[in-house]
Amino acid sequence: MGKSKDEALYEEMCRVVGKVVLEMRDLGQEPKHIVIAGVVRTMLANKKIKRSELTQEAMETVIQALGYNA
Repeated sequence: MGKSKDEALYEEMCRVVGKVVLEMRDLGQEPKHIVIAGVVRTMLANKKIKRSELTQEAMETVIQALGYNA
């Protein structure tokens, strides 16, 4: 049985946030939620990178979930 859309979205959100947190750690930055949201927002703003609809939705949901509305 396949995953539901919600399960797939949640897993993609975790993948996106995990990648950002690990990259921040490698750069010696503390992964605070507002900073993570800002990084994801900046990534999402880069229209040169083609993303799946699921990844796009996951990134938007992460930004909202972390309270970054600016």
